[in-house]
Amino acid sequence: MERFQGESDGRFVEENCHFHTDGVLNGSVSMPAKLIIDTDPGIDDSMAIFMAFQSPELEILGLTTIFGNVATQDATRNALLLCEIAGRPDVPVAEGSPEPLKGGIPRVADFIHGTDGLGNTFLPSPKAKKSEKTASEFLVDKVSEFPGEVSILALGPLTNLALAIKRDSSFAKKVKRIVVLGGAFFALGNVNPAAEANIYGDPEAADVVFTCGADITVVGINITTQVKLTDDDLSLLRQSNGKHAQIICDMCKFYRDWHVKSDGVYGIFLHDPVSFVAVTRPDLFTYRKGVTLMFHFDAGGIRATHGQGILLSLWPGQLMWISAYERPQKIYLHNVCPCAKFNSD
Repeated sequence: MERFQGESDGRFVEENCHFHTDGVLNGSVSMPAKLIIDTDPGIDDSMAIFMAFQSPELEILGLTTIFGNVATQDATRNALLLCEIAGRPDVPVAEGSPEPLKGGIPRVADFIHGTDGLGNTFLPSPKAKKSEKTASEFLVDKVSEFPGEVSILALGPLTNLALAIKRDSSFAKKVKRIVVLGGAFFALGNVNPAAEANIYGDPEAADVVFTCGADITVVGINITTQVKLTDDDLSLLRQSNGKHAQIICDMCKFYRDWHVKSDGVYGIFLHDPVSFVAVTRPDLFTYRKGVTLMFHFDAGGIRATHGQGILLSLWPGQLMWISAYERPQKIYLHNVCPCAKFNSD
């Protein structure tokens, strides 16, 4: 496993942020923490979902699906299939919005994840059926059933969460925490130089979520690209006795080949698994606090900065020349600790 050293010019003042670890780190006995994963599976989504099902400290209440790596309908199929592969066909899967808040054809990254979203492995169709509830209904119902107990890991565009917030004005107060994979803070985007794919997929939804007042932790690609599964790691994984090692390696071949062609990276970045680790092991990261502004500018018909998130960190003495005082602060992952090591079991 290769861990890239993040850059810092000394201007960032690290803050002591406190997180709920539900007894996982201090050895105390406690009830499993409740988690919903909003996902667009996706190869690295699949890895994160398998990790979640392997975590005894978590109670997975359900998966909600969204477009992104694949269309929403395909994301639902893949989510149901992953639950079956993990031996958890009982976990509900609620299908989300097929399009962004403002409508239109969603961006789908099948060129990265394959036409089936799972590296063109073309696995059999799942036997289980999706929930009769929509994703936003499911999110609102579970957060209302367990107020202050449910965390959400959002691995795709934030449309479903935005719809849940619009559906229930108290949603932000009742959800325990939202961990978002999205944004490219202090780094170039992966859709264009200004934007990261999940935020770009529905920037209006991101704006709704980031301004709702919930406890939000944002995992940008400036963090996730610090952790890479190398070719050597993939080889070791295939030779291992890991529960899902073979199927993950089969999926990763397509994903790895794209990394080589696109970025010259011989391996794969672990965007979604790193975001999952931020849920269960927040001690492996350092953090910044700040507010975010979403930009939706059109320049001559070309969306030059559409979906760009600008982080305004509240550094001592910094002039806040953009009026952002009404926007709640969120916590942004600043770096991966050098000791971070992720087990492939």
